[in-house]
Amino acid sequence: MSKKHANSLIHESSPYLLQHAHNPVAWEAWGDQALERASTENKLLLVSIGYAACHWCHVMEKECFEDEEVAAAMNRDFIPIKVDREERPDIDQIYMDALQLMTGGGGWPLNVVALPDGRPFWGATYVRKPQWIQVLSQLAELYASQPEKVEGYADNLAEGLQEINRILPGDTSTGITREELGSMLSQWSGQFDPSYGGYRRAPKFMMPVHLNFFLHYASLNRDNALMRHLNTTLTKMAYGGIYDAVAGGFSRYSTDMKWHVPHFEKMLYDNAQLISLYARAYAATGEPLYREVATASVAFVREELKGPGPGFFSSLDADSPNAEGIPEEGAYYTWRKNQLERLLGDRFAAFAEFYNVNSYGLWEDGKYILIRNATEEEVARNHGLSPAELRELLASCRQILATERRKRQRPGLDNKVLASWNGLMLSALTDAHRYLGATDCLDLALENARFLRENFMEADGRMYHNQPSEKQQIPGFLEDYAAVAEAFLRLYELSFDEAWLEEARKLVDFCMEQHYDPDSRLFFFTAADQPKTVRRTLETADNVIPSSNAIMAGNLFKLSRYFPGAGYGETGKQMLASMQENIRNHPQSHAQWLQVLLYHLHPFHELAFTGPDYRKLAGTVSRNYLPQAVLAGSGGASELALLRQRTVAGKSLVYVCREGSCQLPAEDAEEALRQLMAG
Repeated sequence: MSKKHANSLIHESSPYLLQHAHNPVAWEAWGDQALERASTENKLLLVSIGYAACHWCHVMEKECFEDEEVAAAMNRDFIPIKVDREERPDIDQIYMDALQLMTGGGGWPLNVVALPDGRPFWGATYVRKPQWIQVLSQLAELYASQPEKVEGYADNLAEGLQEINRILPGDTSTGITREELGSMLSQWSGQFDPSYGGYRRAPKFMMPVHLNFFLHYASLNRDNALMRHLNTTLTKMAYGGIYDAVAGGFSRYSTDMKWHVPHFEKMLYDNAQLISLYARAYAATGEPLYREVATASVAFVREELKGPGPGFFSSLDADSPNAEGIPEEGAYYTWRKNQLERLLGDRFAAFAEFYNVNSYGLWEDGKYILIRNATEEEVARNHGLSPAELRELLASCRQILATERRKRQRPGLDNKVLASWNGLMLSALTDAHRYLGATDCLDLALENARFLRENFMEADGRMYHNQPSEKQQIPGFLEDYAAVAEAFLRLYELSFDEAWLEEARKLVDFCMEQHYDPDSRLFFFTAADQPKTVRRTLETADNVIPSSNAIMAGNLFKLSRYFPGAGYGETGKQMLASMQENIRNHPQSHAQWLQVLLYHLHPFHELAFTGPDYRKLAGTVSRNYLPQAVLAGSGGASELALLRQRTVAGKSLVYVCREGSCQLPAEDAEEALRQLMAG
């Protein structure tokens, strides 16, 4: 069926931009052409930022951007620009900071009005049609009648955007101590939810970067209270509706404090980080639930977010058509009691108790979200079953429901393939192989790594953010280099193929040339040869994805263990020094930095495996949770500093080293682990 309208977004590749390609609004994508037109016509920019899985973005599109009256006002007085925040995080960062300076809040859709040169002066999130038309009229009138006033607002805001982005280099001799870190955590723990884990607030985000730090810290310091909080959080998340009991995978956040009712969109970056987290937590605790959740979440990503090629897609929408064909949040995932009774037959009673098909699991309008609040042993006992028999019954029920669910209309898929998020998923696959013994994950990891190297990287280490196509090639951002380099380092520790170590080094070296800021001693988000808009951002605080600068600091620390004398360690140490006051003032926003800090505060080891059975020996040692170690290995000669002249004919050995100084080699995993524990 032909569409009534078409705008320039029909030439884009982003699914989010394509969703708006047939709005009556004359949208353009962000770029020089739109900015030049604004300058030539002396019109304000109206920049609207969102992403394909954003529920309220869809609502505002329906109410405003599909409306002819609204479109007429936007097209007459503004240059309307649509931005996919996942494609252009550089633009999103600037305007989100601007919105927070203006209003104290943020979110998407993010709507900003800016001068033709991009400097913002007004912003809001979701706005209803009457208010939207009114505010657009007022802003257009203000710019026409008092342009100097608008210039003043924009100047002040631009100055504020520069100021909050300013970081001064710190003194490497005055670092945060163990005692200070313990005090930070003591205050931090006052916000913990003792019943359901996470924090005492709603909506409730999973924040895997926090949980990874807690696991790291609690394991090093034998902090039983923090480990209990971590285990409560991981268990309650897995029991809650935020986790898809039928087919694995996590939704983006829960709308309540109990992890019960999710916002149903599913993001690659969340699931990648959570697979890593649950796999590591399984290695640290041996809890079978964690293994089950990580394994099922890998299966979810493979089935739902992997295309025919080696790349992983970005997200699944929260909304999907219900039985009447009307888009509805959660329609794909929720169940009615009579449906479950019909599908499960005599299995229903045990299934209903286990997954709370009762008043506890009732969401709204007769729909149930499958959630847990009891152990397998409790439910099995109530139904005269053994735990093994109950597990078999539940597995068969989940298979029945998964088959039935595939008959429904699926949520919308955002099939963008982004380097940074694929880097996170590559790390997840390496962790699944290392800690869960998932051999197929190594094959998948190698396939994905080759795909990233061959499709996203140039020979000099330059990266692209998105999969290059005829339509658009977006230069890589610091998040791409940091996440992919980290993944390549982890892949080296599994494969011991030094090519991956060299690829990681190549990416970091490129960032040293194109992203490094000698003033702050940190890395800019954009390269020096990319166009600058308002400012070059220093991304230092964690969000749902760890800070790209913090990931890079960790990469530099680990590279310094493989390539001592190359300067990586000094650069990484200076980065941490530049951030220490920000970390002291806001530790919750800098959990990834705190993990890097732990590398410096506690003994950190290099493990070198040599000899004919070095892979087997490495596999036995590395399935333990060892956050304070890097691995190197070779069956023969190697020029890598950690492996040079460490081969003994006919013997498989592991050397436990600290900054290149090694203990006597161990011939078995148990002795190596004893040496590690002894420090």
